[in-house]
Amino acid sequence: MNESRKYIIQLIVVSVAILFLGKLFSIQVLDGTYAEAASSNVIHSVVEYPYRGLIYDRNGKLLVYNTPQFDLTVTPKEVISLDTLKFCELFEITKDEFKESYQSIRRKKGFSYVRPNVLIKQLSERDLARVQDFLVDFPGFGIQVRTTRAYTSPVMANALGYVSEISARRLSLDTLRYYHQGDYIGQSGIEAYYEEQLRGKRGVKRVLKNVRGIEKGSFENGKYDTLAVPGQNLISTIDIELQKYGEYLLENKSGSIVAIEPSSGEILSIVSGPSYDPNLLTGRNYSENFSRISSDTLKPLFNRPLMAQYRPGSIFKIIQSLVALNEGIINRNTYIPCVMVPMKCHYHGPGETLVGAITNSCNPYFYNVMKRVVNRGASEDPYEDTRIGLIKWHEYVGSFGLGSRLGIDLPNEKSGLVPSTAYYDRAYNNRPWKYSNIYSIAIGEGENLVVPLQMANFAAIVANRGYYYPPHLVKSVGQTGEPLPQYKEKHYTMVAPEHFDIAVEAMAEVVRSGTGQYRAKLRDIEVCGKTGTVQNDPLPDHSVFIAFAPKDNPKIAVSVYVEDAGQGARAAASIASLMIEKYLIGETQRPNIEEFVKRGEFLY
Repeated sequence: MNESRKYIIQLIVVSVAILFLGKLFSIQVLDGTYAEAASSNVIHSVVEYPYRGLIYDRNGKLLVYNTPQFDLTVTPKEVISLDTLKFCELFEITKDEFKESYQSIRRKKGFSYVRPNVLIKQLSERDLARVQDFLVDFPGFGIQVRTTRAYTSPVMANALGYVSEISARRLSLDTLRYYHQGDYIGQSGIEAYYEEQLRGKRGVKRVLKNVRGIEKGSFENGKYDTLAVPGQNLISTIDIELQKYGEYLLENKSGSIVAIEPSSGEILSIVSGPSYDPNLLTGRNYSENFSRISSDTLKPLFNRPLMAQYRPGSIFKIIQSLVALNEGIINRNTYIPCVMVPMKCHYHGPGETLVGAITNSCNPYFYNVMKRVVNRGASEDPYEDTRIGLIKWHEYVGSFGLGSRLGIDLPNEKSGLVPSTAYYDRAYNNRPWKYSNIYSIAIGEGENLVVPLQMANFAAIVANRGYYYPPHLVKSVGQTGEPLPQYKEKHYTMVAPEHFDIAVEAMAEVVRSGTGQYRAKLRDIEVCGKTGTVQNDPLPDHSVFIAFAPKDNPKIAVSVYVEDAGQGARAAASIASLMIEKYLIGETQRPNIEEFVKRGEFLY
């Protein structure tokens, strides 16, 4: 009995010893938590955030730069006897705000007791100067240096975009695991499109700290540190002075201005109105400002040059002319009476040849032109005949970059709409349709939709006599780089170059003696343009104008849309000619036109 009791006691002792040895092995060898905690008492890993790339205008003027901001971090394992009241007074927050911030970081994925966690974001330099001498009294708290974006001018917000903290959804889509929670990322505009080039690469610095949290130098002379790599700078295509002037002209109006250099596709100015000051979406007040801006009924975050889809109006008549010329259906001497049926027209005489019809924007002329294009007698059935003709017409119009995205280096570009046979089949529930059902598209009304960028690009196509480079906002990735490869590809339309001479001549005549003569004509520069007045029932019409200048060797092509502003010859033609004047001369020589635009009384 005693013998068996001895063995039982020995077995218990051995079992307990094995249990303790196993636990000790687990703690010291298998589980790194305690080793990490011990190491973290003296070695701290500090993320070194890279400087985000800068953005310049085409002339080397700085547009977007970085300014320092500071995040307050907390390492919970190191916090000792925190005087919460004193802490809150120092950082000018309430106890409830402190508790909410602390609880929120504990709920986040990646929270650690032994590594720094961001508690208060985006302290300014003024905030840091006020608190840094007192941080030694709060063990476990430290400062993490980062940067935020700043802007040299309060313009171009919609195109530049903004940067903010990555969302949980975006983080889940990051299959390369580049981003961590709390990282900042481009959310719109150039900042989003060129995120990979701008963001750089983060580094890690390992530092030694004593028990009071005071930094004592680098760990092993930086042997294990990795340097942050700054993002690449971008040289944009924008002329910032022209951009400022465009935003000045569009103040208190809804609409857009797009100006392009025809020979390269480089965007000189891209104005969306109304807009906002980009500096509002930086710093600690980002959330408050974003909420206010996004709830504004005037939609300042809506990038009209890319996203607003309008009917093109009478500027579409130039495309109709070019298609018909290339198909051999008309020539410059083709005469068509202005009979006011089935389309009305302002009186300009009994009829016109092609140049006169464009100059005076004759609706019946282009009703008949498109009818001849679409109903060419390819079939004895008028319904089938229209289908065959519209397929060919649709292909022509698509070659001008309409009905599809041009591929600008900005997100959220819309495609507009060029109606097809499939579109009308759906619209008429597969019942028969023919030209008499769709003829309003002949003059840019009806189902046609374009975005302003497409119409500026169309003006560039005519200026180039038949081709374009995709519009883009960055001419160099890196200080001495190039644009992305797709922006160096030349795109040709289906229309032969010789037919564009007639379009150029007609657009010059529009400004010389036609609908654009009163506000688009410049003294020493031959401007080629076309007015458009776009139906917008029950509100006033939209005012539209496209132009390029000079006539020979053009340097600038422009489209202007001013919502609810009436005739294209008034608001839009005035703004377009002022933009051309500003870019080519450097100032306006017509203060009366500038004053007319600033007053904004376009309907009177």
